[in-house]
Amino acid sequence: MSTHVARWTATLAAASTAALLTGCGSGDEGTGADSGELTVLAGFYPLEWTAARVGGDLVSVSSLTPPGAEAHDLELAPQDVAAVSEADLLVYLDGFQPALDEAADSEGGDHAWDAGQAADLLAGEADEHEEEEHADEEHAEEEHAHEDGAVDPHFWLDPTRLASVGDALADRMAELNPDNASTYEANAAALRADLEALDQEMETGLSNCSVSTVVTGHDAFGYLGARYGLEVVGISGLSPSQEPSASQLAELATLVRERGVTTVYTETLVDPAVAETVAEEAGARTAVLDPIEGLTDESDGEDYLQVMRANLATLQEGQSCS
Repeated sequence: MSTHVARWTATLAAASTAALLTGCGSGDEGTGADSGELTVLAGFYPLEWTAARVGGDLVSVSSLTPPGAEAHDLELAPQDVAAVSEADLLVYLDGFQPALDEAADSEGGDHAWDAGQAADLLAGEADEHEEEEHADEEHAEEEHAHEDGAVDPHFWLDPTRLASVGDALADRMAELNPDNASTYEANAAALRADLEALDQEMETGLSNCSVSTVVTGHDAFGYLGARYGLEVVGISGLSPSQEPSASQLAELATLVRERGVTTVYTETLVDPAVAETVAEEAGARTAVLDPIEGLTDESDGEDYLQVMRANLATLQEGQSCS
């Protein structure tokens, strides 16, 4: 822990120096809010996409998580910390990216906005096979303090919750830039319409599935399961870096066989080896289900809506839905 604090202190010092140097050359240019365009910094892709939809041409949005990077494991360089301080609005999810939580607390000030408040987050439910073993694991990775029994951050896999975040984000942008409040509101309404249409497609497409248990690489699909009546079992915990023990893998393989699960889902951005092990042991096949924590060249779509519809098609086949 002392090493972590020392590293963070050094990062903040470097960031302060970078911010000072940037300020010396900034001249009299106004901030994004003053000039009519907001500079928005998002923690990871779903928040970046939502901010871009709500803000439209009135915002400049960037993500702290690079394309292809695992969002849970975000680490911030000094220039990233400086960017947090300088943004008109930081959109993040408290408890999902610990490094960003620290930056939001120390540098974000009143322009740091936690999307979880609008998403109405739920507590993560640890499966019994996880609870029994994790109590004995000393390497529970303190940087992922949001693991079993804590809040499940993956709200965006329920489109209706993401729509609520869009509505609240429009209100927050309007506070920063009142002259454009009506545009933010209209953009959020259009976003909600798209997400409600997606929600209806998901509800219809998953309403009659022969297999109701969904076995996934990590416990990222709880909101999707709760919304559409599926029981989700994550092989790893709320973070993909939480690896199960050999006995847990054996129990999962038994569960797959007993419940007639024919497909075990691997994920983009996560090593598929553990999920493939469970599938092989149980005689099941694998398919890719995207938690949409970030986009890559391998993503089955170019934005959130396209990837969610690809997920729907994958689930319909894997769960034998009619």
